[in-house]
Amino acid sequence: MHPRIRGIQGPLKDTNFPLFDGEVSIGRDPSNQLWAADSGLSRRHCLLTGEGGRFKIQDLGSRNGTLVQGVPIEAHQLLPGEQISVGHSLLVFLLEEEEKAGLGSSPVQLSETGSLGLDPILLRAQDALYLQGGTVLQGGTAPVSAVDAPRQAQDLRCLLTIATGIGQIHDRESLEWQLLGMIFDVVPADRAVILHFGADFNELESAVAWDRIEGPGAPVRVSRTVVNRVLKDRIGLVVTDVPSDTSFAKIETLAKLEVLAVLCVPLVVAGEVSTVIYLDSRTESFDKAHLQLITAVAGLASLALENLGHWEAVREENQALRAEIALEHNMVGAGPRMREVYNLIRRVAPTDSTVLIQGESGTGKELVARAIHRNSPRSAHPLVAVNCAALTETLLESELFGHEKGAFTGATALKKGKLELAQGGTLFLDEVTEMAVALQPKLLRALQEREFERVGGARTIKADIRLIAATNRDLGEAVAAGTFRKDLYYRLKVVALSMPPLRERREDIPVLADYFIHKISSKGKSKSKTLSPAAQACLMGHDWPGNVRELENAIERALILGTAEVILPEDLPEEILEAGSGATASAPKYHGALKDTKKQIILEALHRSNGNYIEAAELLGVHPNSLLRLIRKLGLKDAAKAMGEDLR
Repeated sequence: MHPRIRGIQGPLKDTNFPLFDGEVSIGRDPSNQLWAADSGLSRRHCLLTGEGGRFKIQDLGSRNGTLVQGVPIEAHQLLPGEQISVGHSLLVFLLEEEEKAGLGSSPVQLSETGSLGLDPILLRAQDALYLQGGTVLQGGTAPVSAVDAPRQAQDLRCLLTIATGIGQIHDRESLEWQLLGMIFDVVPADRAVILHFGADFNELESAVAWDRIEGPGAPVRVSRTVVNRVLKDRIGLVVTDVPSDTSFAKIETLAKLEVLAVLCVPLVVAGEVSTVIYLDSRTESFDKAHLQLITAVAGLASLALENLGHWEAVREENQALRAEIALEHNMVGAGPRMREVYNLIRRVAPTDSTVLIQGESGTGKELVARAIHRNSPRSAHPLVAVNCAALTETLLESELFGHEKGAFTGATALKKGKLELAQGGTLFLDEVTEMAVALQPKLLRALQEREFERVGGARTIKADIRLIAATNRDLGEAVAAGTFRKDLYYRLKVVALSMPPLRERREDIPVLADYFIHKISSKGKSKSKTLSPAAQACLMGHDWPGNVRELENAIERALILGTAEVILPEDLPEEILEAGSGATASAPKYHGALKDTKKQIILEALHRSNGNYIEAAELLGVHPNSLLRLIRKLGLKDAAKAMGEDLR
């Protein structure tokens, strides 16, 4: 049993997430094990819990709800095959491989056969009967007659059926499997293969093979000589009598299987030929009519694959646009520290230099990355973001570089990595210090050589990207600690930009607060309000360890919980009140009295414990670290020191 969640639609499409006993959270926030920048997802949307091989899904009070089989649920025991709707994604819960995966593709072996001993029957696309309305078939140079009328009528009916069938498929692997099945219905083939090659025809990128006689375990031998002739000359061919060709007789497998006929035609996709359909039979021979028919099938399949490529590109662009819409891009602030940031963005954006953005959590590092991208020559291409802290080493490698089908357990299809998806654009690596040390050399090579390989692949892919990295930690300290490579550190730190914490640009707090009030109220979460002078004084007096993100959350809380027409101090979180209640004489007397009472209680506990803050914390029923923070926040360090306690 291999329980897993597979994405079949939306931003999480093609996700293949294995499940084990324990919890897996799904949501928009990168801290979830399964996440997507999807405006339809809540930050923590739902929770999958596994116990003893059984799995339950629970909605976490999400805004749009969690649906199983189209029905909203609060908690539900999942059954195999049930579909889960979260945000704009459709997932399916699986225990075993799908029927298609269970069928399996036969292994393909390319065999060198030397030159062809016989002149095969050849057919060029411009001469194809069903593609052009007229044809001249030729074997060598001798012309042969066209397909007879009754056979033409039968073949046209088959082509109509095939065109109708493959025109409704929006997945390349599904299209290829369906196509093989349809070919077996119209041509007496024993084995059929669709082969995809690289640009130089030497590397086989992927293959779908079906041996309906021996089954999926038997290898399908393919003549490289035949394939090369078809690819290089862009011509279809059929060998009607393989045993009479001495070059084919040298292949032990073909001789053992007594292959009688071979047929191969090219597929022209977007003007390029890198794919062929290859058929052979040991029971019945192929003829010129079969070549005409499969050439026409290849024409239909070429158009379907080309349209599928356009459809996938539009889908990826739509997904990227949805992610863009779900994010806020505005940078707010006009103080001197932010003006320095804006000036640096203007200077670095037109270049292609790597940028390292440093700053505490919540300061807006991703907004800076997006601003650099939007003002760069690469702005017409995508900005692809990866949170290095949200994925394990194995998942992050696959996410960055992609993987080939079969590269590891669960890799049921080829997946393009973020480097490939960001071609021509910008790759943003957030929390780059969390990247595993073992993965860092591969990233360094991709940056230096501007090329990489997918996991499980051998083909080199060019990386035309600009890299922007961000971290909330000191990279120099990480290098000293041995958790980050020094050479990668210097490769990332071509241009360094530091985002100031909110406590160092307090002049921007009122502007930011007004911005968040408008943003939150415009989304219909609450009625718009103004900020009272007392509440603003509290905001100005807080140190903001969570920076701009903490301010946004505080404003949202005040708008939702406040009952007055303006935001009052009591609508703000308690820690903000404690820090800001003494910032102005206009603050309510209630908060000042509360602060004085806390001071009195703490001083009394210190007095009773003879200045020992650990014993005082025990008397108060709080953790010693919490008491230390209160002493510092309430300005009691001197009083505590006078009692004999050193609070440095």
